[in-house]
Amino acid sequence: MNEFSYRKQFDLSGKVEVVTGGAGILGQHFCTGLAESGASVVVVDVQKDKAQELAKTLKVRCKVEAIGIACDVSDQKSVQKMVAQVVDKFGEINILHNNAAGKSENLNAFFAPFEEYSLEQWREIMAVNLDGMFLIAQAVGKQMVMQKTGGSIIQTGSIYGVMAPNQDIYQGSSYLGREINTPAVYTASKAAVIGLTKHLATYWADQGIRVNTLSPGGTESGQNDEFKRRYSERIPMRRMAQAEEMVGALLYLASDASSYVTGQNIVVDGGLNTW
Repeated sequence: MNEFSYRKQFDLSGKVEVVTGGAGILGQHFCTGLAESGASVVVVDVQKDKAQELAKTLKVRCKVEAIGIACDVSDQKSVQKMVAQVVDKFGEINILHNNAAGKSENLNAFFAPFEEYSLEQWREIMAVNLDGMFLIAQAVGKQMVMQKTGGSIIQTGSIYGVMAPNQDIYQGSSYLGREINTPAVYTASKAAVIGLTKHLATYWADQGIRVNTLSPGGTESGQNDEFKRRYSERIPMRRMAQAEEMVGALLYLASDASSYVTGQNIVVDGGLNTW
């Protein structure tokens, strides 16, 4: 039997990884998991200070190279500048986690009923959730093609890109002190991410570039008890996810352990979409 280390398939030592939305709630866990697996991590976020602070923490904690870069993923020039900075620092990009998602400063507009939803708000969210995905994948994918060494691209979707939210779970529910729902723009944008992934997976397959989607289910991050109860009742495992439970799937998709996996949507939802 030929010597083969299955464990080493998950080793990311020597790889350069770019994570957009890296300073976010899930992004911080994703960056930490990648750094612990040996990757040099580029924390990309619109919040420069938070990105650089996390990068410093990763360097000390994980003993890897890490830098934080400010980038507006919805702005093409900002995206191109970010990629140029990464290449100037590391010489290449091996893995991309296309993870950034939009947050509206006007929560009343973001959570407005569909019948009253403004086109301006729709476009603001789409600019990050979909346009940003396109711009980042385009710029980093182009760099990977030029390198001729392949690569792995993971794009963050959502369970609500696969299925519609059950409106009943929002009765009496709140997030960080305010009433919430899942607006149609979020569902539509995340469904589009899955379609983009499939297209790019076939488009770049002969270049050795794999493209997959990671779709998290509901993750605890400040919801009130009523929301957590209502949501958990719909989950076969009877609970919401913890942020760290999303990281294992990312490490699999980023590493050589998934070398023959492309065009897939890995759903981490406690079984919700099986019902």
